[in-house]
Amino acid sequence: MKVIILSKGKMLTNIIKAAIDTNCEIAGVVRYERTFLTPFQLFLHDFFKTNSDVTFIKKYKIPEINVKSANSEDFRNFVLKSNADIIIVGTWREKISKQTFSMPKIGTINIHPSLLPRYRGPNPYIQVIKRGEKKTGVTIHLIDENLDTGPILMQKEIDILPTDTGKELRERTYITARILLKEFLEKIQKEVIIPIKQNETRATYYGNIDEIEKMLDFKNKSAEELYATIRALHPWMPCYITLGKNFLSINPYKCSYIKLHEKYTPGEIIKKDIKNKSLTIVCKCGNALKMDELRLWGYFKRIFTKSFINSIKLHTFTD
Repeated sequence: MKVIILSKGKMLTNIIKAAIDTNCEIAGVVRYERTFLTPFQLFLHDFFKTNSDVTFIKKYKIPEINVKSANSEDFRNFVLKSNADIIIVGTWREKISKQTFSMPKIGTINIHPSLLPRYRGPNPYIQVIKRGEKKTGVTIHLIDENLDTGPILMQKEIDILPTDTGKELRERTYITARILLKEFLEKIQKEVIIPIKQNETRATYYGNIDEIEKMLDFKNKSAEELYATIRALHPWMPCYITLGKNFLSINPYKCSYIKLHEKYTPGEIIKKDIKNKSLTIVCKCGNALKMDELRLWGYFKRIFTKSFINSIKLHTFTD
């Protein structure tokens, strides 16, 4: 079976691994970076940054398709000449046209990091943690004329651990994607897989995260909500505490929420620990969020974090 891959980063690496594991011929790959970087920018990107996908492409001598879009005539000509069976897409924000996705002999499939039809959209890793889900997963589906709406071919669940950040969940998703794709490629070579139409009554969609969400709102959010947000946004967007004109960045691995037995006002700072660069702040729910290893925002300000925390008066309020 001959495949073409459109993807980026570790998702691309794991798709390549699955294709190799199932003895598929990789006709070519398009890295996502090619769609928005100039040739010179791409050269600098590859020269200064260690990329596992570039290493794999070179190691296995996989042809790179030099195109700016999956919807370009150049790409479609490549698909036609290669006589590809399947185009495999993963971590790809470009909407692929019908003229392109209908070209392969079997079809064009997408690997989506959620259990469709739930959590359609660009940030499932963030959204499932932020919204307190216990499980997520990976879906392989046919691409159609809309985003993440095509018939489902296979799915596999992933547990979301209580301490997961977006980083850990994404890493496990890559591994699961490889396992599921391997199963799919093995199965499709032996039998017909019947696509299952997505149940639109269960569908949910979430777009890009608003930048304002990284500024923690203790007065209007519970400790559980804030802790989930801190974990969900890592490593893409560090969360911050606002204190006057100063910002303290939060370490997502050094947070915990604490049940309080006394009544305080939401946003109130009730405890500080200078040695551990720690603040404990009351949230809307009446419980508190304890955050260690805080850092003042700004490269030169970081060294003054301890003295800044020392200057904070207890029972003051965050903005």
